[in-house]
Amino acid sequence: MAKRRSGTHRIADIAKVSRGTVDRALHGRGGINEETRERILQIARQIGYKPNLAARALSANRASARIGVCIPREIHFFYDQLWSGVLEEAERVSQFGVEFINRPIQNLGEGDTEAFRELMASGVDGIILTAGNPGKLKPLINKAESKGIRVVCVDTDASESRRSSVVYVEPYLSGCVAGELLGKLVPSGSKVAVVAGMLKAEDHRRKAEGFSETFPRHCVGGRIASVIEGHEDEEESFNKTLDLLQRIPELAGIYVNTVNCLPVCRALETARLEGKVKLITTDLFLEMSPYFQRGTIAASIYHQPHRQGQMAVRVMTDNLISKIKFPPTVPLSPAVVMLSNLHLFRETRAVESTPALAPENGLLGTSEMKTRRN
Repeated sequence: MAKRRSGTHRIADIAKVSRGTVDRALHGRGGINEETRERILQIARQIGYKPNLAARALSANRASARIGVCIPREIHFFYDQLWSGVLEEAERVSQFGVEFINRPIQNLGEGDTEAFRELMASGVDGIILTAGNPGKLKPLINKAESKGIRVVCVDTDASESRRSSVVYVEPYLSGCVAGELLGKLVPSGSKVAVVAGMLKAEDHRRKAEGFSETFPRHCVGGRIASVIEGHEDEEESFNKTLDLLQRIPELAGIYVNTVNCLPVCRALETARLEGKVKLITTDLFLEMSPYFQRGTIAASIYHQPHRQGQMAVRVMTDNLISKIKFPPTVPLSPAVVMLSNLHLFRETRAVESTPALAPENGLLGTSEMKTRRN
């Protein structure tokens, strides 16, 4: 019996085309119409064919794909974890000839349009972006997509743009979880408040909306007494929270919808209200552990930043190298962290809580994985 043909030979036989046509379809080259390309890619998926990407990269004289990354450095508690996920996955795909160009910004929403323009001009094939300033980024994202530069948002979305995909914990859902939880922790008729980062960021605004709509459904007669913005600044967040506690002495709970929760914890302790005002925070890092232990933090809504970074790189490289279609969204599930399950999360373990520092401008390499924040 003749040996069963596999790989590109088999695809060519099924599609009734030449191996050259199969090669052009699988490697994204020209000289083939889109209908034929889609038919070949569909057959490849059906038979489970995966090209030898490592061999292709080793035989190439240039990078198989160039990906720009624009993620903030601060607040480092969260973005260090996001960066560590990006860098870990970047190291894995480097064997396929994927090159990463880094253009970090210092803070969410500051300088991202300039960094995005630089990445577009550098000749990248795709950009991974935290869209802290979605209104201003929208025309740039649309222009990039029109030029064939694919854009994947991570953590914070620009949903009204034509970006290819987003990897995130859906912010409205996250706010709903926090609203339901706090609604069950405080008495009926309670007043609560939201401490946001900045409401122009879609992520923060949608969390506040989800919380504000859900909390009253789980706390009879409960209402949102105030929504304040800390702009990811520790001093501003501390002072505004302290003022909030003085203005509304009967406040029963606070929801911090950004990772910048430490100044809120300190304000509660300064006012000697730790444990009395129920505090729901967002995400997780080692420095939060003592506040869980002391009862200052009742619970936190965890957004899996390391996983988000990994998935953003994965969906981008799957498309640029293997021509796998982008999913419109890659939603991750929020988790509720409380004192009883705190020890299960990577961010609370000292060895794993010091992820790679966001690298300086330039190429991302595996050496950055070894850099640690002092």
